[in-house]
Amino acid sequence: MAKVKIIGIGDEGRSGLLPIYQQWIQQSQFLAGGERQLAFFPDYQGETFTIKGNLRQLKERLSEQSEKAVVLASGDPLFYGIGSYLSKSVEAEVYPQPSSVQLAFARMGEAWQNATIISLHGRPIKGLAQRIDGKKLVALLTDDANTPAAIATYLKTFGMTEYTAFIAENLGGENERCRSMSLDEMEQAKCSALNVVILKSETDIKSWSLGIPDEEFVQRKPDKGLLTKKEIRVLTLGQMSLHQESVVWDIGTCTGSIAIEAAKIATDGAIYAIEKNEADLENACENFIKFRTDVTAIQGKAPDGLADFPAPDAVFIGGTAGNIAGIFDECCSRLKENGTIVMNVVTIENLYEAVQALKERDFETELTLAQIARSKPILHLTRMEGLNPVYIITAKRVEGKE
Repeated sequence: MAKVKIIGIGDEGRSGLLPIYQQWIQQSQFLAGGERQLAFFPDYQGETFTIKGNLRQLKERLSEQSEKAVVLASGDPLFYGIGSYLSKSVEAEVYPQPSSVQLAFARMGEAWQNATIISLHGRPIKGLAQRIDGKKLVALLTDDANTPAAIATYLKTFGMTEYTAFIAENLGGENERCRSMSLDEMEQAKCSALNVVILKSETDIKSWSLGIPDEEFVQRKPDKGLLTKKEIRVLTLGQMSLHQESVVWDIGTCTGSIAIEAAKIATDGAIYAIEKNEADLENACENFIKFRTDVTAIQGKAPDGLADFPAPDAVFIGGTAGNIAGIFDECCSRLKENGTIVMNVVTIENLYEAVQALKERDFETELTLAQIARSKPILHLTRMEGLNPVYIITAKRVEGKE
């Protein structure tokens, strides 16, 4: 069985292909590609297959194909393309063209080895803020929903106005157009559907590091204090075993401090928060904007609302509002394999109740008593003032239990 040839093709069509590639296409008996790519070969004599949301069918067709087959893909088939998907199930040889991102940076005249590259094509824009915060150079692949204008509006929502934009449209084609503009200009710009957006930071904006100072958060006034203190927050996040793609629940988010710090770690994951108090949720949302974290936050009394969240890798419980059993039922049943539940309590009664409830649900617990003191000046001297002791409960499912 001959290997399938996956050939990259640009917007300039067949004229941009090497002669040997054109020869392979003409000698093949099966040619697959998008409508635009197949249109470059109107005189093709073999069987054609139009790729349009039917990749599984194409994979099956190629698996049973005994004749010479060619698949056309945009640019580099292994760069957010179908090359990696098809090569997992059929023997294939990949012949790339320059990717749209390569061409865009070439038109811009900008080195791109240090660029952050993100595809929004067929993907939600949700969470983009924490993924690019602090990055100097970002390339975005767009689609009909995540247009340059929509991206500009999104960035302005999070105050990311340090970026200027370079928009490269129809790269390699007759209608190619490249423009530099501000976010305000991009928000009003009309662009071709085929485009790449490059964002370049014009100032040194540093992303917040772990352990954001307490005073930076918008909090209740005048009764401050409903905030997981910085030192406890850092210990708590360490116990949550977060990774870059973690899905996190923050139950009783209040000011949103745990959700914000978690979003800075799980930049490619997703953060979901719930808060029963409307005023606290408003403060949390203001903090999400300030710290450039795109968190999904709802008002509600857990466990109500948790069913709408995707299964978590980690759960933080900052408050239960007296419904510990219902919250644990939802969290323990939905937690992913090897996931972690972390709960902070300040009373021994709540500590006992939580540990017993977790044991009843076949979870092992580890306890940490955090007693933190901060320095405080007294005349020309320094004394230590203690914060309220906090019990940090870390729970994992007993091995072998479901």
